[in-house]
Amino acid sequence: MDGLSLNAEPIFDDETEEFEIDGECAMTEYVGQSGVIEGENPVPPAFGMEFETYEDVYYFYNCYAKVHGFGVRVSNTWYRKSRERYRGKLSCSSAGFKKKSEANRPRPETRTGCPAMIKFRLMENKRWRIIEVELEHNHLVSPSTEKFYKSHRNISSGSKRSLQMDANQDIQKIRLFRTVIIDPDDVRKLNIDEGEFRNTIVQSNNHLILKPGDAQAFHSFFIDLQLVNPDFFYVMDLNEKGCLRNVFWAEARFKAAYSYFGDVVRIDTACLTTKYEIPLVVIAGVNHHGQSVPLGCGLVAGETVESFIWLLRAWLTCMVGRPPQTIITDQSRVMQTAIADVLPRSSYCFSLSHIMKKVPEELGGLHEYEVIKKAFTKAIYQSSRAEEFEAAWEDMILCHGIRDHKWLQTLHDNRKHWAPVYLKDTFLAGMVSVTLSEKEASPFDEYLANHTPLKEFLNSYNQCLKEIYQREALADTESRNSSFMLKSRFYFEMQLSKVYTNHIFEKFQIEVEGMFSCLSTRQVSIDGSIVTYIVKEHEVENVNEAKDYEVTLNTAVAEVLCACGLFNLEGFLCRHALCVLSQNSFEEIPPQYILSRWRKDIHRSYVLDYGCNLIDTKNPVHRYDNLYKCAVKLVEEGRKSNERYKFTLEALGEILNKVSLQDHNTL
Repeated sequence: MDGLSLNAEPIFDDETEEFEIDGECAMTEYVGQSGVIEGENPVPPAFGMEFETYEDVYYFYNCYAKVHGFGVRVSNTWYRKSRERYRGKLSCSSAGFKKKSEANRPRPETRTGCPAMIKFRLMENKRWRIIEVELEHNHLVSPSTEKFYKSHRNISSGSKRSLQMDANQDIQKIRLFRTVIIDPDDVRKLNIDEGEFRNTIVQSNNHLILKPGDAQAFHSFFIDLQLVNPDFFYVMDLNEKGCLRNVFWAEARFKAAYSYFGDVVRIDTACLTTKYEIPLVVIAGVNHHGQSVPLGCGLVAGETVESFIWLLRAWLTCMVGRPPQTIITDQSRVMQTAIADVLPRSSYCFSLSHIMKKVPEELGGLHEYEVIKKAFTKAIYQSSRAEEFEAAWEDMILCHGIRDHKWLQTLHDNRKHWAPVYLKDTFLAGMVSVTLSEKEASPFDEYLANHTPLKEFLNSYNQCLKEIYQREALADTESRNSSFMLKSRFYFEMQLSKVYTNHIFEKFQIEVEGMFSCLSTRQVSIDGSIVTYIVKEHEVENVNEAKDYEVTLNTAVAEVLCACGLFNLEGFLCRHALCVLSQNSFEEIPPQYILSRWRKDIHRSYVLDYGCNLIDTKNPVHRYDNLYKCAVKLVEEGRKSNERYKFTLEALGEILNKVSLQDHNTL
């Protein structure tokens, strides 16, 4: 036995073996079952809830007990040999029975052997998870008796814990358990020292600024969406006073889309940096038509490390813990810190479009601004090698005497996270603008302005999603039915016209046309199966000048690599690689360079695959949800044709008869 139980007071019906729960993620066992509950009463403890510390579990259960009129006792705490706590049990104060006393006048028995309790244990992620719950008492409970229980004496002091964030301290607790929503104007209803707490809220941006009715609007918004699709995911984070602090939600389709387009994501915080009325953060990807698609949405109380960590953890939980390859953000140190904490394996880079938007603001006051801007732009977009970028940057700094400019210094220090010449080894799927003509857009741009109120956005949210999905469906139809005028006699142009979506093929055709600007393809070295070429191309601005690009070809495995890095930046081969393939008699593009994310001949189902057994079969809510999800998938398949519809209908009738017969036999 690897653990030791140190009981605060023994209860003899408790077991002591280790207990482990398997599941997809921390929150999926409870988030989305019933959401948050309106009112002042905390929600009851539920299987799967997680907390940062042992004390947080006790505090949560004690708050619940106080509202419902019973006390709490620590029945059992298990310790490992290292004296680390790894399991606990909290019970109603009426649990068990007192030991018999030999005293002449023994005190009357006050316990009833009450079974109400929660059990929880330390998981591998160092969070405490509730693993067993019993809510029923075998005695009367009344909120009016709460003042008589010892366990409630310290609750008010717990609510006075400091909320202010100190940059030199560890990140504060991130609470992901369900709880009530309380409008900031209603905090007076709570039994908390208001004077002390009000100051800490104002200083630390510890809750969302909501207008009257916004909290209820959120509640109704989530409940309505979940009624339509039980797999709708949402979670709310509240401060210790019960005020809404952070929110995250994701449609079931977001999770399905992530399985296709989750390699590169952009975290759009423009609503925070430009002070929109709605502090919306959108996690977005790009689909096979180059369209921006939402993969998660959230509201945060402020641009703090704590809020961003909470948001990223909630999103990662929804996506079953699978991180993206690359994350694109603005130049936020706070967001960088959060990404390093939650997604350390993902590469991250800064939005070049966001940087270019800040140029007038940051450099507009400089003498010869237009000349500096032109030199700045040329260094970024016309440098094909790191040495060229560094030389152009240094020339700009020296010519205009701006070496001490802080914004430019910061940019140069972080250049490997935003300059295209340093991102050639990072897959970006076209989500970083490598030309001035490209712009990065949020999926909700058309429905969100600086002064859009929350209720208006929530009311238009479904219409916005409908248009996003219709836009993709229309592009699917156009890509399947359209044909292109070919611009060359290269077979690989015809090959990809049958494979790529219209948007991607049009971009690929630009590279095909660019082959005619490549003056020569010259072999410079050979090492076994690896051959190195120099492709000479006309300069964009000056056709009288040419630039050399090094391309290597491994003939044994048909691998081609160009120094321009376009394949990683955009996801298709560049003109220089095409020239080398053509010179080596490749009629077709090697299959590894035709990414499935750009193909129009792949059927993408946005109904999730629920083939898992990670549910609590003793829980009727879990049984209902899992059966419902399976039925949705069956309906999705059955609607595709008249023959499938008839077959599915007959099969469902047979299943219903068998289930009814099973019930009859059981009875």
